[in-house]
Amino acid sequence: MPTQVKAVLDRVRDVVGQFSVAQRTLAVLGVAVVVLGVVALSAWLSRPTMAPLFSGLSGADASAVVDQLEADGVQYELADGGATVLVPNDRLYAERIAMASAGLPANADGDGYSLLDDMPVTSSEFQQQTTYQRALEGELATTIEAMDGVEQASVRLALPEETVFAEAQRDPTASVFVQTRPGTTLTPEQVQAVVHLVSAGISGMEPADVSVVDASGKVLSASGADASGQVAGQRTAEYEDRVRQALQGVLDQVVGAGNSAVTVTAQLNFDETQRTSEQFSATPNTPPLTSSTTEEEYTGTGGTATGVLGPDNVQVPAGNGEGSYTSSSEDVQNAVDKVTEVTSAAPGRVERQSVAVVLDMEPAAGIDLAALEQTLAAAAGIDTARGDTIEVQRLAFDQSAADEAADALAQAQAEEDAAAQARLYRDLGIAAAVLIAAIVVIVMMVRRSRRTRRERLDLGELTVDEPPLLLDGGAVAEPTALLPPVQEPQQVDAGTDRKRAEIATLADESPAEMAELLRGWMAGSGSGTGAGR
Repeated sequence: MPTQVKAVLDRVRDVVGQFSVAQRTLAVLGVAVVVLGVVALSAWLSRPTMAPLFSGLSGADASAVVDQLEADGVQYELADGGATVLVPNDRLYAERIAMASAGLPANADGDGYSLLDDMPVTSSEFQQQTTYQRALEGELATTIEAMDGVEQASVRLALPEETVFAEAQRDPTASVFVQTRPGTTLTPEQVQAVVHLVSAGISGMEPADVSVVDASGKVLSASGADASGQVAGQRTAEYEDRVRQALQGVLDQVVGAGNSAVTVTAQLNFDETQRTSEQFSATPNTPPLTSSTTEEEYTGTGGTATGVLGPDNVQVPAGNGEGSYTSSSEDVQNAVDKVTEVTSAAPGRVERQSVAVVLDMEPAAGIDLAALEQTLAAAAGIDTARGDTIEVQRLAFDQSAADEAADALAQAQAEEDAAAQARLYRDLGIAAAVLIAAIVVIVMMVRRSRRTRRERLDLGELTVDEPPLLLDGGAVAEPTALLPPVQEPQQVDAGTDRKRAEIATLADESPAEMAELLRGWMAGSGSGTGAGR
């Protein structure tokens, strides 16, 4: 191992060895958090992008699709309670082709005309009729589930038995259960589409014989009720709202937003009628279409008695017995113009509408109401011939509710701003606390690292190999005699204190160099003593 690397490892080992139990625990937790973060980030980056393979699957279809994916070794995920299967985006189209070749997704529940495929020849008439009814119910349910917003559908048919022993046959009826996707509601048009779809698929069934119920238990279309009434009400409301928005747009440009109110009431005729009219006309110079003439003429003598009877039944002679007969007739068919007109009136024709407009007193003080009324009548399509009315009034508006709403909105905005500011201060405080804690930890680590750089120096016993010192008279001097006399402490100035502090700092930062310097000083002091002796 290189010396530099070994030195770095030794220094790290020394630093870690000086940690307390709490510091070691924090260090281990920090390393674990970093490792887990790196692992989670790498897993997230390496995770493939998932795309929906199929959605709105039944339980059996989802199980079959999952089995096929597991057999192919393809990663998958389930969503929407198992109704949606997700696969990696790069395998999406390949798996769709593979699923199509395997016949998936299919109606795995076995409802539909597939029930008729496995019907045995020895089945009874009751089994055949029941299986056929189940097939019809399954096919209708599958068709309804294909509608936008429908997650699951179930159809139940009540088909009366055909018999020759009953004078009158009962009408077939049907009940439809519809479960919509979360956040989706069927519109009246969709409900009517379901009703007509089921009624048209069963022979002899009328739309009034179909009832539709949703998952919440709400009756969308009751049996025996006309579903067109709901559509008529919705279309009337849409027409009134469209006219009201058109008038409100004009008023907002004239008196400003919030200074006017518009109400529209319309009566629409949803009766579908058909009228046929024929008109005939002719001109004097028009030649006839066909003309035929018949003439009869007879001339000769007669051998029989001719004449007329006279009084008392006495025949009066007719003359000499000679006579003639002439007859003519003409049949002419004149050309007459004929116009046949067939008119079908579509439902939804406006029979009558009324418009009421109220303006605020102050903003509309200088407005000509007559001119404004004509403008609004033209915008709304008012026709006085059919009884339409429009009324424009100038009244004082009550602004207390608007002021209260504005105050409440301002108060809510102020509270939201205060909460946002409090969250900002809290986040800043947390960040500052974390920063201060980090700085304190760094300072403690630096100080501890400085302490670890201090080395204990074992100077041992300083011995002098020179002969003992002799005093005058040949006596050996005691070691205490070599010590200088104790002097009273002297006052030191600030410069001396500063130098002592610098020396102490140098000793803390570079103990090895200070030890070498002390050894040098002591060695120099010993040499000087010997030389002096």
